[in-house]
Amino acid sequence: MASHEPDRLSPVQVAAVRRSLRTGRAALTRRSLLRAGTGGVLAAGGLAALTGCGIPPAGQSEGGTSAEDHSAEEKKVAFSNWTEYMDVDESGKRHPTLDAFTERTGIAVEYTEDINDNNEFFGKVKPQLAAGQDTGRDVMVLTDWLAARLIRLGWVQRLDPSHLPHAYANLSPQFRTPDWDPGRAYSYPWQGISTVIAYNRKALDGVEVKTFGDLLDNPRLKGRIGLLTEMRDTVGMALLDLEKDPRDFTDDDYDAAVARLQKAVDKGQVRRFTGNDYTSDLSKGDFAACLAWAGDVVQLKADNPDVDFLVPDSGYLTSSDNLLVPNKARHKTNAERLIDYYYEPKAAAELAAYINYVCPVDGVRDELAKIDPDAADNPLILPDQAMQAKSRAFRSLSSKEETDYEAKFAKLTGA
Repeated sequence: MASHEPDRLSPVQVAAVRRSLRTGRAALTRRSLLRAGTGGVLAAGGLAALTGCGIPPAGQSEGGTSAEDHSAEEKKVAFSNWTEYMDVDESGKRHPTLDAFTERTGIAVEYTEDINDNNEFFGKVKPQLAAGQDTGRDVMVLTDWLAARLIRLGWVQRLDPSHLPHAYANLSPQFRTPDWDPGRAYSYPWQGISTVIAYNRKALDGVEVKTFGDLLDNPRLKGRIGLLTEMRDTVGMALLDLEKDPRDFTDDDYDAAVARLQKAVDKGQVRRFTGNDYTSDLSKGDFAACLAWAGDVVQLKADNPDVDFLVPDSGYLTSSDNLLVPNKARHKTNAERLIDYYYEPKAAAELAAYINYVCPVDGVRDELAKIDPDAADNPLILPDQAMQAKSRAFRSLSSKEETDYEAKFAKLTGA
């Protein structure tokens, strides 16, 4: 991984902050304000508010609106991304993969790290998208649940497969068919985010952990496990432990998973629900085991040999951050060329070596091994077929489900 300047956040801190903002849960002191989490201000009554402003609720749109493409005469592309989500050189000022793209294509990239929170960003672009206006962005990176919303609202453009030969050929099967964009007609993953069980070997002190149920039931772990404040991840893992598929479950299944978690809470098994701050608890041994995000675990393992992870036989949760082209973007073809570029193995490997999240690009192992052999062999960055087979995504929710489910989860966590 590329080195950071002394005054910059550590990779673990960067990953933790980025993930907490992505899920809509920043500092714990703000948790009550952000309890709607992935639904944000739209979870309770928000869609009705959109309708009142003349914006069609999800599922009532006819699809994206194209615009005149100025890619041929304007050799540029405006790219909005999250902070610390791109490779940088030793100076911390240049992005080698973007520079290489410009050198090859002549397309200048106006790269902006202006996405700090899904809900905040949605609020920023909503008025322009709803009015059918150009946002000034040609491609942007949004987490799957918000990407799904924009697709349903018809605020992003259908991609041209002829401009995406590498993306079409090299997209990992694990990410090909999300229920919110089957076949990836409107989006391609930027990076994947896996939820696994992490543990501190010293803190376990010989306790065997093989399943999520072991965390919830083993009396020797009482008060020493951590669960996540992200509803989809914690409930999703409970669903899997109950042999239910997070991709296809009922209200009764959800209630059973919450009841299973509540039982563990009531008997004192759970030390606390956390956002990104589980990293400190796990490293210190305050958590013997917890739910964790793979991007963090990669760095934690590098810093502390006692930290490791496991994937239960029942499976694990995967989500994604996704590249989308908004309506009225001036440079759609240039944006598609940029998307396709990051599905070339060399560019994908350079990005993966720096970010350490799940690379959604097949065929990248040899290129990554040239840069970082350990990363190439790390299943948290490049899941093998066996691990991919255990991957499950949390299905899309209706507005009513999102409101109801988040309320029940908030009661569980005491938020």
